[in-house]
Amino acid sequence: MPSVKLKKRKEITVAYIEYVGSYDKIPFDTIMKKLYGWAKDKKVRPGFKPLTIYPDDPATTSAVNLRSWVGIPIYGNAPEDADIKTTVLCESLIVRLRHAGPASEYSNSYKAIIEWTKAEGYEITGPPAEYYPKKPKVKNGQTIIYADIEFPVKKL
Repeated sequence: MPSVKLKKRKEITVAYIEYVGSYDKIPFDTIMKKLYGWAKDKKVRPGFKPLTIYPDDPATTSAVNLRSWVGIPIYGNAPEDADIKTTVLCESLIVRLRHAGPASEYSNSYKAIIEWTKAEGYEITGPPAEYYPKKPKVKNGQTIIYADIEFPVKKL
């Protein structure tokens, strides 16, 4: 299992589209095309690592009501439209773990980062975000996911 790292995240502006529904049904490709097209039209420079913020806990929210904010970092200012919103993720202390493995092991990565956070005397202060350094691949019939999972934290 990769190691959990404590880091400082710099402030970033994110353009995103909210999706409501099961996390495993998010139409990433469709949303990414729309976001990158919007950035081009608005003449803002997009970042290279798409991300998703998960404001709802699937343990306490039904799958049909789960919200996901699928986004891209942007550099510059642009007006929002009906579907695309912007938000600023403030500079903060975060814990991060890189998951590079089968989708079936994804929950183990979340468990590891949460356990490490508690054991090291930190408290999670906000929803998780996942940054995707590369697209998932199918290898030997399994979907391999590449994601940097992070939570904002503070020392207890």
